[in-house]
Amino acid sequence: MAASTKAVSLLKRALSLSPSPPRGPPRAVGRLRGGGRRSQQQGRVPAEPLTPPPAVPRLQPPPCTALCPQDSLECGLRTCYRYLNQTSRSFAAVIQALDGELRHAVCIFYLVLRALDTIEDDMTISLDVKVPMLHEFHSYLYQPEWKYMESKEKDRQVLEDFPTISMEFRNLSKVYQDVISDICHKMGVGMAEFLEKKVDSQHEWDKYCHYVAGLVGIGLSRLFSASELEDAIVGQDTELANSMGLFLQKTNIIRDYLEDQMEGREFWPREVWSRYAKKLSDLAKPENIDMAVQCLNELITNALHHVPDVLTYLSRLKNQTVFNFCAIPQVMAIATLAACYNNRQVFRGVVKIRKGQAVTLMMDATNIQAVKAIMYQYVEEIYQKIPSTDPSSNKTQQIIASIRAMSLPSGPMASRHHYSPIYLSCAMLLAALSWQYLSTISKATEDYVQAGEK
Repeated sequence: MAASTKAVSLLKRALSLSPSPPRGPPRAVGRLRGGGRRSQQQGRVPAEPLTPPPAVPRLQPPPCTALCPQDSLECGLRTCYRYLNQTSRSFAAVIQALDGELRHAVCIFYLVLRALDTIEDDMTISLDVKVPMLHEFHSYLYQPEWKYMESKEKDRQVLEDFPTISMEFRNLSKVYQDVISDICHKMGVGMAEFLEKKVDSQHEWDKYCHYVAGLVGIGLSRLFSASELEDAIVGQDTELANSMGLFLQKTNIIRDYLEDQMEGREFWPREVWSRYAKKLSDLAKPENIDMAVQCLNELITNALHHVPDVLTYLSRLKNQTVFNFCAIPQVMAIATLAACYNNRQVFRGVVKIRKGQAVTLMMDATNIQAVKAIMYQYVEEIYQKIPSTDPSSNKTQQIIASIRAMSLPSGPMASRHHYSPIYLSCAMLLAALSWQYLSTISKATEDYVQAGEK
């Protein structure tokens, strides 16, 4: 099973906003990352042959003369931001809302992982070539001339112009370089490990999600601390950072069951689904729908166990832009799980989050009490849907009780109705622009607000 574009699952889950977020006082209550799909090079589930998609035109880097004159950024860095916009429209604006030099570090971090993902996802590269490349990819960051010109993937420009990306990587402070190189190395090793094997046990499920999303959370957390915008403990507590990634990744995997099945991919752990069906694909058969929903509910219960870690992690953040960057995907994830819980539609089509709901979550998740209230709201929604006959009902009720206890406000929570007129005007403008963005952006972002994307 491949690890491909899922490796940036946590990164891409930051939904794009056209302007930077307002920098006024935090708002109180009232995001999921777009993610890629992983293809399997070995052990592929048999699937009907599909008509090959049309060739994707190469995306050429813009000439520096068109970008750099009278701009404060160096030409190479401007090119990197152009690649960021080309490869992740949903992430590009959010990263630019981050403060100071952290913005550039996270941009380069994203592009390095995107390049690594592109290698892993390219099915035209044989395993005897791909595996060594994945293991050694981190070393290419220090090779000024290294590039790869044989990829057929749509994001191949990050490989063909890797010298520009690696140059800007080497221009970063050493503390950022060390984090990015280390995470790239570990992720490459993890991708290689899962190229030829499926996810069998729940332990392996956690391990797979760690490689493709938990490491991203750990890397980001270390960058936050290295920037000194956050305390050292944020980067040091890798268990909490890992849970941030696992909660998002498991939500993606749960949500995308049907699409993955249609494209010949399997990410649900055999240890769980084998208790409900002989083959994972059998869960999509109408006659097995009751067992399928029970399996779904068990996996959602598993994912909910990461919420206490998520709340603890977010409670430590003090920089507003970092908080928004981290919190929005998490509230989108809990809303998605609430929509999927006990829902037969997961096995029949697409479970959607309404666009208005997504915008509201984006606007509200700007302080810890607001996030706690959102979590409380959605676990209550799940609680109300727990079937008494569900095999996992007791475990679901227990984890919801734990989340409730953590989510209850410890003091007066700021009301969403008491903001200054200026702040409200900014918030309304941001909401309007966000709505327009969500309504007009292409399929990539449309998929983002669906409860069914990896």
